[in-house]
Amino acid sequence: MMKLFNIEWAPLQLPLKRRLQTLAIAAIIYVYAFFIFVMPSVLYYLIFYSKLWWLCIIYLVWSFFIDTDRSSDRTSKWYRNCSWFKYSRDYFPIKLNRIFVNELDSKRNYLFCCFPHGFLGFGPLLSLTTNTEGTRKYFPFHSIYTHTLTINFYIPIFRELAIMLGLVPTSKECLDQKMGKPGGGNISVLIVGGAEEAFHCNPGVHSIVLKNRKGFIKVALRNGCPLVPVYSFGENEVYGQYEFEEGSIIRKLQRKLKELTGVAFVLCKGRGFFQYSFGIVPYRRPINVVVGEPIDVQKTENPTKEQIDDLHQLFEKKLVELFESQKKYYLDNHETARLVIC
Repeated sequence: MMKLFNIEWAPLQLPLKRRLQTLAIAAIIYVYAFFIFVMPSVLYYLIFYSKLWWLCIIYLVWSFFIDTDRSSDRTSKWYRNCSWFKYSRDYFPIKLNRIFVNELDSKRNYLFCCFPHGFLGFGPLLSLTTNTEGTRKYFPFHSIYTHTLTINFYIPIFRELAIMLGLVPTSKECLDQKMGKPGGGNISVLIVGGAEEAFHCNPGVHSIVLKNRKGFIKVALRNGCPLVPVYSFGENEVYGQYEFEEGSIIRKLQRKLKELTGVAFVLCKGRGFFQYSFGIVPYRRPINVVVGEPIDVQKTENPTKEQIDDLHQLFEKKLVELFESQKKYYLDNHETARLVIC
């Protein structure tokens, strides 16, 4: 590593494999940013200043008003197995660890509740959503669906990539559909803390948003699907962020944008392609996604507040136990690390 102009530059003689890993993970970041920030302008140009306006109109009408069933299974096996995601996984690297021995019951549906969100949820995305970690080996009898913000299905072209990957909306209707499937066989991956948790994303921080998140508890009770606590050790280590005090102008703007779009516009600290000092590419830090023991749930079509609170407390207890029992394997500061629940 060489330092020049107060910038730490990557060595010139890095293996091609590492270069490809960096390119793959950067592609995920830049593709997502392109579709969010640039695609609206591209569409505007094509509709008002090109001869392809009619094709764009047809596509928009089809995607917004005709193809509205975004919870249907149109997953592409080829896409979930493509090398792009394998290189992205190996960049950190990301490992999937299942601590229970017995296979999941093929006749039941399971709700995987993942923490923390981090910046983009790389752990759940690359270990459970894609098949890079051999999810069929870990969960051979289940189809896996990852729930994401509904707004992602209104981004042209990107929505097709999301659907091919097995992403579905984080809506009550979609969760009930997946978790209420007769005969079982589904796994729903849900990042419970959502975008709000991204504001807690910082190295050394183990802070999650759970205290007032009870919607997933209601889903589990209504459908009788077991809850599975999942914790991604290292998720918060791959980015830092520029933090602003609550009440400041920038923090108010971040809160307003999150309220309007559901997306947390965090100003992240990362690295670049050829240097380690600044940029939006994540740092190379290992992420270990640990899947805990399922918590059995009895089906209750109209759960009471007391039943919801009791199950919520049990889930919180099991999540803390998972964190405490596994942190010694994955955290350098495991003796002082504590899980903070907000």
